[in-house]
Amino acid sequence: MKKLEGKVAVVTGGNSGIGLAAAQQFVLEGAHVFITGRRQSELDTAVKQIGKNVSSVQGDVSHLVDLDRLYAKVKEQKGNIDILFANAGVGEFALLGTITEAQFDKTFGINVKGLLFTVQKALPMFQDSGSIILNASIGGSKGIEATSVYSATKAAIRSFARTWAAELRHRKIRVNAISPGPIDTPAFTGLAQTKEEVEQIKTNLVTKVPLGRMGRPDEVAKAVLFLASDDSSFITGIELFVDGGMTQI
Repeated sequence: MKKLEGKVAVVTGGNSGIGLAAAQQFVLEGAHVFITGRRQSELDTAVKQIGKNVSSVQGDVSHLVDLDRLYAKVKEQKGNIDILFANAGVGEFALLGTITEAQFDKTFGINVKGLLFTVQKALPMFQDSGSIILNASIGGSKGIEATSVYSATKAAIRSFARTWAAELRHRKIRVNAISPGPIDTPAFTGLAQTKEEVEQIKTNLVTKVPLGRMGRPDEVAKAVLFLASDDSSFITGIELFVDGGMTQI
């Protein structure tokens, strides 16, 4: 029997990168998955790539009306939720002294506010004994130049995992955080002006990874699948690093 047979999963930011890879893993293991994303064209491509047992809802998690539309569709089509991967997030490089109010508001609006209400609005439909996975980052544990706002949002997410694991324990709902290291996703293209600059960022990051390479989205997705499935039935409140050893060594 497949690990997620008959389960209903929601993946925010499921249109590309880690979110898309996780949605694919969930479907392969028998779940029906609802994916969200801000760009309809990428959502349409992701639905075609996943191929079956997938529904998409365009929206921005920082806009609560968009979350309401998402969960209205889930309620209409399936009626409940077993798994939530709160994955949608953004990040920009900015050294202290150059951070703008707009950058701060956007990053906290999506990564913290958006994630909080993604989880809170799911709870009325959430099945007892379900699993919630929050996408944090090694940035919440390490001091990396020019990432202070992004890293602060990820530290908040790690804190959410602890608090919500305690608050939801009476419903047997497990809440865990997953913290990827440098993962080769399309998000890297937005971190620099040219392809050469993007490659230089990747090269610099790889020098800090004990395994000597970037991670792949599917490697994170397999860890997310573990936390979503009964394979992790006695695990809650943890932070699982998928970072090639970067945080520990």
